[in-house]
Amino acid sequence: MNIKSFYKHYHLMLLPGIVLLIIFHLVPMFGVAIAFQDFKIGLGIWNSPWIGFENFTYMFQLRDSKVIFFNTVFIAVCKIIAHLIIPLTFAILLNEIRFSIFKRWVQTVVYLPHFISWVILAGVVIDMLSLDGIINNTLKALGFEPIMFMAKNSLFPGIVVSTDIWKEFGFAAIIYLAALAGINPSLYEAAEMDGATRLKQLYYITLPSLVPTVVLLATLSIGNILNAGFDQIFNLYNPLVYESGDIIDTYVYRVGLVQAQYGLATAVGLLKSAIGFLLIFISYRVAYTYANYRIF
Repeated sequence: MNIKSFYKHYHLMLLPGIVLLIIFHLVPMFGVAIAFQDFKIGLGIWNSPWIGFENFTYMFQLRDSKVIFFNTVFIAVCKIIAHLIIPLTFAILLNEIRFSIFKRWVQTVVYLPHFISWVILAGVVIDMLSLDGIINNTLKALGFEPIMFMAKNSLFPGIVVSTDIWKEFGFAAIIYLAALAGINPSLYEAAEMDGATRLKQLYYITLPSLVPTVVLLATLSIGNILNAGFDQIFNLYNPLVYESGDIIDTYVYRVGLVQAQYGLATAVGLLKSAIGFLLIFISYRVAYTYANYRIF
């Protein structure tokens, strides 16, 4: 059989995905021209005056720009660190459970939030943390003053990180559970024969075996350091916590679609994409160098 005809149907299966990629990802790229224009809706892209890098210059002069870049990096770094530690700890603890029925029940319960959208989960979080929510009712029952959790800039980043962990740590633990399943059982058997306790087996066998996986995930996460989670923060925040919760994506939405400053919003988004591309390139090279990870 001709090899080209054998693979022909595979190539045809790729066609719908390629068409969607072109329509929704490549064609809209022409819109980045707005970042270099004094864009007017009535004039359109073709007739709006070109202003060079004025939108970028104006962006760096705004105080809001420094705040949103700091918030984005701070929240993203906190999420990355938490997503490395908590799923790893959970996977190790879950791996120690010997009752398979209870183990599967725990896995199912912690996986569930991953499949629920932030529209629903944000509503649950806001209800729980409101003045009449279960948290404040508990505090009042214990004699403490209620706390306006969703209106305090000092608490909002912590709420964002903790709720994101609540939603994703169960699903993220799958990778570590797979890595744990790949450890050679003969290592534990030899350790038991030598009298090693479970704690020593964890320290000398389990953790060293997981180091390559942790290094790989940490390296790849560098590329997402400017993605602090639009869906989550957009559904959770309010004007009272813009100072600590406004990130690049939510700022682009507010400035571009709400305040109609299309050129400025596009400039901010374009700068984020350029930095993100550079970080992804660096993380891929680091992952290839230190963890032998490669796609091509």
